[in-house]
This record gives sequence, structure tokens and C-alpha cells, in this order.
Amino acid sequence: MAVVPYQHLEESKKAQVKSMFDNIAFRYDFLNNVLSFGIDKYWRWRAIQELKREQPKFLLDMATGTGDFAIACMRIHPTKIVGIDLSPGMLAVGRTKLKAKKLADTIELQEGDSEKIAHPD
Repeated sequence: MAVVPYQHLEESKKAQVKSMFDNIAFRYDFLNNVLSFGIDKYWRWRAIQELKREQPKFLLDMATGTGDFAIACMRIHPTKIVGIDLSPGMLAVGRTKLKAKKLADTIELQEGDSEKIAHPD
């Protein structure tokens, strides 16, 4: 039996995961911070430390959610960041953050599936 968020639905697991994240998008950042005991901030910081060595100009953030990692990547001054996520609800929250931080020109959020990436390697 597949582990799915909503046992009573006949939708595919991917569709259910998309719905689940759409349903919690407005409070995802809070939940992520609380449920991870703040480790989400540490892993973003640690990943940025690794990326600093490479100084990439283009970044592709898979499962970007509300865009926190993409926003954190601005510390390494890339030319462009594309964040891809399955959930339009999560992306809507992320776009609101980007507008508030005036980052919409550098960070682009796209609805997409990590199994079918529309970007080259």
C-alpha cells in the first residue's frame, strides 16, 4: 500500500502531495521552522557555504516551496535563480515574498515537476 497524504482519495500520490502543500502553503514557513526546531535555517546556511566555493551564476532550486532557499542564495550574487515546485499555493506565497524583497527580477518561480525538468543539465 502506497503512503499518501489522503488515504480516502483516489488521486495519484503526486496529486495528493500537491494538494497537501497547497493546503498548508499559508503556514508552511512557520511549520517548517517549528517542526525542524530551526534546523531548516541551518541547512540553508550550510548549503550556501558550499555554493560559495563554486560561485554559480545560474541556480535551479528544485522543490523550492515558498522560495526560502532561493532567497538565501542571493548572498552569493547569482545572475538568475529559477525555483520549481509542484504546488501553486507554495509558489504564490513565494512570489509574495519576492515582491516584498524586490527580488522578482532575479528569482523566477515556476510550477513544475522534478521528474520532468524543462531546463538543461
